[in-house]
Amino acid sequence: MTRTNDLILRTTTTLIAFILLGFSVYLFFAGHNKPGGGFIGGLMAAAALILMYMAYGLTAMQKIIRINFMYMIFTGLIIAVGTGVGAFLFDAPFLTQNFGYFQLPILGRTELATALLFDLGVYLTVIGVTMTIILTVANDREEE
Repeated sequence: MTRTNDLILRTTTTLIAFILLGFSVYLFFAGHNKPGGGFIGGLMAAAALILMYMAYGLTAMQKIIRINFMYMIFTGLIIAVGTGVGAFLFDAPFLTQNFGYFQLPILGRTELATALLFDLGVYLTVIGVTMTIILTVANDREEE
């Protein structure tokens, strides 16, 4: 199969993927106070990665992003479940949220919550599952 001239697709993909990843990070951090969080942030990040895979091809992206997305699923699940079980250490029910305000060097007074850790687990799990499904389907189609 010959590749067509896809200069416009590759050029715009770089910009669009950057915007999608930035919005994904915003949704992730805004999630415990506003609509958003790990799930929708993970979907946005996966959409950016899928767009890059479509524009640059499977082999080129596997050279650039050397991540086994199955391990990302496992890591995300461990973080999410660990956050819930961690509440037991403080005699609190499963998935009890706690937060506090901390003075951070660059960010100043910042609220940190355990919901952020749970959202991180969901974020990684959603990216891992979405990318595993899409790349598995893509590999099956290439083999046919």
